[in-house]
Amino acid sequence: MFKSVFAATAALSISAGAAFAGPYVRVESNAGWVGDDYTGAVTELQIGYDGQIGDNSSWYVEAGPALVSADGEESEGEIAAEIGASVALSDNVGLYGELGILTTNQEFDELNTAGKLGIKYSF
Repeated sequence: MFKSVFAATAALSISAGAAFAGPYVRVESNAGWVGDDYTGAVTELQIGYDGQIGDNSSWYVEAGPALVSADGEESEGEIAAEIGASVALSDNVGLYGELGILTTNQEFDELNTAGKLGIKYSF
């Protein structure tokens, strides 16, 4: 169940770039459904840091507690972390990627992992 909730979290999350480099706090909740069947949600409270790489790219790293609320089960506290980067390929096209982890039963020996890679076109 946790893997499907975490996969939904990775698929639904959207990372926004910051105008200034430095520390930040991010609160995000992602819910998942299979058809019309609600599967659960992961709510994260992240402390992060982002910065620039040259003129056209940026990076971020963030970590903190995550509340995993699978449908029909008791909510569990876990730890989540993400690292990501983006690069402008032109004025209208950008490439981005993220790698995330989520603990299972507050253990680090079996981590749920997810990644995303995408291209954004701005009009």
